Amino acid sequence: MMPFSQTTFRRLATGVSRALVIILSMTPPAIAQKLATLEVVVGGNPAGITIPVSTNLDGITHVAVDELALHKIEGSKRTAVPFQVNNGRERTLTWLVSDKEKSQRFELTRASKPSGASGVKTVERDGALVLAAGNKELLSYNFEVMKPPAGVNEVFGRSGFIHPLRSPKGHVLTRIQPPDHYHHYGVWNPWTHALYDGDTVDFWNLNARQGTVRFANFLSVINGEVFGEYSAIHDHIAFKNGKENTAIRELQTVRVYAPQDNYYIADITVDMNIPGKPVRLLEYRYGGLGWRATEQWTKENSRVLTSEGKTRKDADGSIARWCIVDGTVDGENAGIVMMSYPTNYNHPEPLRIWPENANRNRGDMFANFSPTKNKDWQLDPGENYVLKYRFIVFDGQFSKEQAEAAWQAFASPPIVKVSKN
Repeated sequence: MMPFSQTTFRRLATGVSRALVIILSMTPPAIAQKLATLEVVVGGNPAGITIPVSTNLDGITHVAVDELALHKIEGSKRTAVPFQVNNGRERTLTWLVSDKEKSQRFELTRASKPSGASGVKTVERDGALVLAAGNKELLSYNFEVMKPPAGVNEVFGRSGFIHPLRSPKGHVLTRIQPPDHYHHYGVWNPWTHALYDGDTVDFWNLNARQGTVRFANFLSVINGEVFGEYSAIHDHIAFKNGKENTAIRELQTVRVYAPQDNYYIADITVDMNIPGKPVRLLEYRYGGLGWRATEQWTKENSRVLTSEGKTRKDADGSIARWCIVDGTVDGENAGIVMMSYPTNYNHPEPLRIWPENANRNRGDMFANFSPTKNKDWQLDPGENYVLKYRFIVFDGQFSKEQAEAAWQAFASPPIVKVSKN
């Protein structure tokens, strides 16, 4: 074998170096590229819960989501954190943090996104959109018309409601079409006494045959590692002179966060606009976001506690920022903390809580944030009207101190301080 000449060796060496450059350029870096440090500052007192936090991702980077990773930094310890990015006018990065730690540091890097938790998924089944975490169903949104029981007038059928809503253990906390009120549908959002086109309209009491609320379409359905969500369009239909008129068009968005031990968070946002003539929601003792609770609850085994210290005996007609409603179901305690957002109309909102003698002294449970319980609300075309609520759905117990701290976290979400690299 003849030895290489110096010229040939240089050519081979140059070729090897070029090939090495190409190989290196194709190999991902051993160390992820740090894009930003995210310091999360949690205010208020801890409720001992995990809460959502969000920041504008486009203000940090335009890197594709599948090329991003998020880690919590505690000294030399790095822990991968599930996150989710939703696309709107801007991309929003959302993840969950503990409210026990006042200051927490996270790093956003350009790296292969680690395989995350199962999160919350959606599936359509039997006219409903079911939101579930793993094999646990959390709530079902019914978009097809639910017919009333056999022998009951068809006028009581409707769509666009949540049932069943379950605790993390699977206890059903809602009820629909009870014989005492066939028009009650789990968690739903009609208005009872409205002035439209010169006449009053009742969208709530279906037997009045003045109006109803119908599912029209889905605007979006989202699955993810941190939350599942749907946005549904509801038409509030007024019956007049043999015609059906859309008096209010509502976009209802329900976002359910991944369960954490004995609870999960469900955020309900109602956006209303007026497609035609003005609507005046008239003062009435109930109307808006209502919850007909499980038939297992009576005055003997359930309780109410509000942010102002009111109980089942005196909560009705009072105003509140939050309200705990819980009781014994299937032999265990479970319930919901209902929270009203500070920008809601007439906040802190009046409550409609059925008294202890409801339904022939049985004391069945109905709970309702009713912003028009003590005054009118004028809705005009060209404006957008927003109501925001948070439900903490839990098993076991939830104390008044936890409820107050959780409401503070809802009203004043954690601050994210971004340091770009």
